Amino acid sequence: MTNQPVTGKSGLTRGAAAYGLGLMTLLNFVNYIDRYVFPAVAPRIKDALKLTDTEIGLLGSAFLVSYFVFSPLFGWLGDRFSRTRLMAIGVAIWSLATAGGGLARTLWQMMFARGSVGVGEASYASISPALISDYYPPERRGRVFAVFYLAIPVGSAVGYLLGGGIEAHFGWRAAFFAVGLPSLLLALLTLTAPDPPRGINDAPAVSVPHAPAESYRHSLGLLLRNRDYVLAVAGYAAYTFAVGGMSFWVPMYLYRELKMPLAHANYVLGVVTVIAGIGGTILGGYIADALARHIRQAHLWVSGVSMILAIPFTVVAFTTHDPAMFAASLLVAEFMVFLSTGPINVVIVSVVPVAIRATAMAGSIFVIHLFGDAAAPFVLGALSEAVGLSKAVILMPIVVAVSAAIWIFAASRPGRQA
Repeated sequence: MTNQPVTGKSGLTRGAAAYGLGLMTLLNFVNYIDRYVFPAVAPRIKDALKLTDTEIGLLGSAFLVSYFVFSPLFGWLGDRFSRTRLMAIGVAIWSLATAGGGLARTLWQMMFARGSVGVGEASYASISPALISDYYPPERRGRVFAVFYLAIPVGSAVGYLLGGGIEAHFGWRAAFFAVGLPSLLLALLTLTAPDPPRGINDAPAVSVPHAPAESYRHSLGLLLRNRDYVLAVAGYAAYTFAVGGMSFWVPMYLYRELKMPLAHANYVLGVVTVIAGIGGTILGGYIADALARHIRQAHLWVSGVSMILAIPFTVVAFTTHDPAMFAASLLVAEFMVFLSTGPINVVIVSVVPVAIRATAMAGSIFVIHLFGDAAAPFVLGALSEAVGLSKAVILMPIVVAVSAAIWIFAASRPGRQA
């Protein structure tokens, strides 16, 4: 069956599509390892470089600021040039920059290193979802994106576990070298991924025009007038603030507020994230695809309802002083949050014209990180200095509720089928 075409419009086979999806998922996995090794060792960096909570939060934001600033550029390039070559360049940049973090001796050197990681990851993150959409038809995208985004919780968990484990035995600098340098091999492997014609798995009405939009301004105008796209991205920004804030500050929170040893804090967070992430991400994609046969806006409904269910468990996690209760509550909260990961990304790539999908994904990345996890580490760091970390994290369930409200509103109003 591996030589059977996915569609009749190109030579892309099932085997080629599966290989491309597997490679994109592997890259996403390594992407998140490189990303989350930093919060795993942040308490040690804070002590070594003599930083305040605000400054360590600023370092977390530096990566994401460059990530969302460069995403529109790579989105524009990805709609016009070789997608695999652009991604290969990005992988090489983020790998070298991650390793470079291990050489930093000052706040500004570390900021440059983490900012450069964001530049490299912007290339990959802007382009890969649009590429995957050309591997598979719309009716399979919920499950396919569930596989792809499964790499987020698994990669994040491995980043925490590797960062905490390597730091405990060899120091925090070694953690950056160990996860950054091996990733350089993936830059070459990226060039072997299929890069099929844009829109080959979409109906003609959806995939026309095949050429990129007349101008970048025109593309942005199309996106801003697309109600489903705007609301999906707005809810995603609140979601990303919550996830970004928790993922960056939870190791510090467990270390300082619940008095866990740092290695154990990273272990707890890693185990919770991988269990909740795998279960939630896979189940979310399958549920949304199944419901889409029967109800409109199924992917938005799944996203909104799952975030509603996450609210009470997020409240319990950040108000309890019992480490076991914290872990159990966070497990359920993360499971509910990860249910929405695949479905909401299906919405974003499915409600826009094929010719501007990479631009749409880049626009989404720009907005969700500008108002989401680029802001969250710094905002929570500043709040922590003002009122204490235990009070600052109460902001998390509030933004989870905002995300739920936006997606439920979007799903309940007439719109295109997600």
